Amino acid sequence: MKKIVAFTMLSMLLLLGACSNKDEGTVSNTGSADDGETVAGFGTIDHGVDDKQVGFNMMGGSIEEAVGIPTEEKDQVLSAFNMYIDTLNEQDIDGHLAMLSKNAYDIEEERIFMEEQFSEYALNYEVSNVTIVKYSDEEAQVYANMKMSYKQLSTGLETNPSGRQVTVFMKEDGEWKVSSVHHIPDGPKE
Repeated sequence: MKKIVAFTMLSMLLLLGACSNKDEGTVSNTGSADDGETVAGFGTIDHGVDDKQVGFNMMGGSIEEAVGIPTEEKDQVLSAFNMYIDTLNEQDIDGHLAMLSKNAYDIEEERIFMEEQFSEYALNYEVSNVTIVKYSDEEAQVYANMKMSYKQLSTGLETNPSGRQVTVFMKEDGEWKVSSVHHIPDGPKE
């Protein structure tokens, strides 16, 4: 009987020792700020804001104009933005393509896309609250509230989405060209 009890006790100790496979030299901080878990690219301090990216908050709030923009540059950037919108409203494909950065867009691919859009839809863009929100000698970011109208020519069906947009311009050969467009549609109206 003593052999059975001793064997059972020894088995229990071995089982408990095997279940506790913890390295005594390390401390586990599971769930703490120091446990090394990834944070999906968002830092605790910067909340995912990268100053090398588009410099605006599209979730609402006040929109502030960038400081230190030379008057002549401001006029050129706003003129380029207005031309960009006008070429869309006038369905001017060549004018639209001339506004795009050759470094950021495949111009022939964009031509095909715009020809398809203009053959299927009547488009109209209305802009308000146009503001240069970020500026350097080589890049300008223009914020605008957008109201759009898309009318399908074949059916007459019309949609009128609205949203906030930042159009990023880069300086190429002394001219401001569109390098990217960032748009967030407004939510459903209550």
